[in-house]
This record gives sequence, C-alpha cells and structure tokens, in this order.
Amino acid sequence: MSYPTPELPPPADPLGETLHLLRPIGTLYCQGAFSAPFGIAIPDLSGVMTFLVVMSGRCWVESDDGERCRVTEGELVLIPHGRPHVISSDPSVTPARLFDLPVEKVSDRYERMVYGGGGEVVRTMYGVVRFDDVAAQNLIRLLPSIIRIDAGDGDACGWLNSTVRFIAAEAAALRPGGETVITRLADIVVIQAIRAWLDRAPEADQGWLAALKDRQIGGALALVHRAPERAWSVDALARQVGMSRSAFAARFADMVGQSPMRYVTWWRMQLARARLLEGKQTISAIAAALGYESEAAFGRAFKRVFGLSPGGIRRQPPPTLALTA
Repeated sequence: MSYPTPELPPPADPLGETLHLLRPIGTLYCQGAFSAPFGIAIPDLSGVMTFLVVMSGRCWVESDDGERCRVTEGELVLIPHGRPHVISSDPSVTPARLFDLPVEKVSDRYERMVYGGGGEVVRTMYGVVRFDDVAAQNLIRLLPSIIRIDAGDGDACGWLNSTVRFIAAEAAALRPGGETVITRLADIVVIQAIRAWLDRAPEADQGWLAALKDRQIGGALALVHRAPERAWSVDALARQVGMSRSAFAARFADMVGQSPMRYVTWWRMQLARARLLEGKQTISAIAAALGYESEAAFGRAFKRVFGLSPGGIRRQPPPTLALTA
C-alpha cells in the first residue's frame, strides 16, 4: 500500500533559511602587516569570495571595475566574486603582484605576510572563502562587486568592531587553538557582512532576493530548495503557501522572472551540475535523487538548460585557496 507524501510546512523565514546555507568550505586566512608605501595586486580568483578586515591602520581597496574605497580600523571590505583588486597605502602606488610576495605558511588554512616600505603600518586579516551550496552560490551571484561595512554604521559597528578586536587579540597571541578561533570568527564576519548588505541595500529588494523575503513566494522557493526531488506542480506549491493557482503563478513569475515549473527544473539542474562536478555520484543516481524516473529524461532536461549532456560535464579542479603561486 502506498501513502501520500506528507506536505512540508513552508518556513517562516525563507531568506534566513538560505543564509543558513552560507557555510564556508575550503577557507584560507592571511594575517598581513603592510607598511607604506605598498600596493598588492590580487589576481582574478573566480569561484571564491575574498574579504579584507582592517584591524589597525588604514588602506585603500580598488576593484578592476574602478570602484575604490578607503578602509580604516574596524572596517571590512568584501569582494564577493573574487574579482581582481588592489590593496594599497595610496592609489598612486604601483602594486606588486601578490604571487611575487613571500608568505609564511603557518598551517593549511592560515598564513602570514609582511611587506612594504617601512612607513605607517596597516594590519589586516585577508580571507579567501568558497561556498559550495547551490542556494548560497545563487545568493552570492547577486551581490555587488564590493561590499564595504563602515565602522561608523550603527548596527554594523558594534558586532564588527568587537569581533575584529577579538581576531586581532588572537592573532597577536596565537595561543594553542588560536588559529581555529580566528578562522571561525572570520567565517562569522563574512556572513554578518552579507546580512548587513541584505538589510540595507536597495538591490536586495528586487528579483530573487525580494522573492525570498516574500512570505508566500519565498515559502514556495524554500520548499523547492528543501525537496527538489518531489513531483512539484503549480497547484501543489500554491496550495502549500495558501494561494490560488492563478494568483500564485502570476506573482511567482513577476517576482522570480520565470514560471514556477521552469524554476523547479532550473533549480534541479543547478544541483545536478554541482553534483556532476563533484564526481561522487553516477548520473543515474543523481537523476533518481532529483526525482527523474529515467536517466534519459534527466539528460534531456539537463541539455535544455546547459546545452550539453550530463556526460559532457568534466570535473573541474576546485579554486586554488592559497596566497602563493
């Protein structure tokens, strides 16, 4: 005897549930002491997120699209897409290439770098972070090229300053277990910075992010994210979030930019691609896990989204998480 699949209750906070998926994987942190004049050119680090926390002193950060900001003690700059950028004591300084500079490798996840001309010193924590979850990656794609958290920005000031002080104290002492404390705190700093941007940026009230904030459409999105293998239909999703079919379909398309069922397929294919690249499951196992009755049906859906078959995806090496060449 078969029984109907029980319904999943929509989450009360779909955006919060997505933020919960922001679990850094493959992180590396570098403690820097840079004396003026100095300039360091960070190359393209596509596939990862980088950030700079100034623990004391001040410096400039400029991205390859020309966006520039001055960062002072207790402030944070996030480079969500790993784009090339320059850290310097003054924008007029000709930067050295990052991979030409010496670095002390304390452990697999923690490094130290000292560089500069001997003048005013800025002490920093620089991080390279990767997020593997598909929902997290989708959120990160929507972030701007640079996010700066200002030390004088009310709510941000309190948590950032206190956390940065704690990181600085641990970095100075580097007691047993200090490396673990530093890396965990830095993970929290990154997630808090993204939350701060979501709370205040006008861009966060558009498209997919706005849809996640919506109680009903966000609830439907979260249901798909939780259980992509289910035989979702417009009727089923509308019923789950307490809307009529027609109103739900229209509102979903307006906020998300595609129909509910097209989104379900798109989401499944994002998960499929990530699992194919990971290389731990067979194509047939991935197809079954995502609710497809046959590998052929899965293959057709995959090719419609990506333009090639699942077998055409080649495993790619993970991003290099090192500040040495």
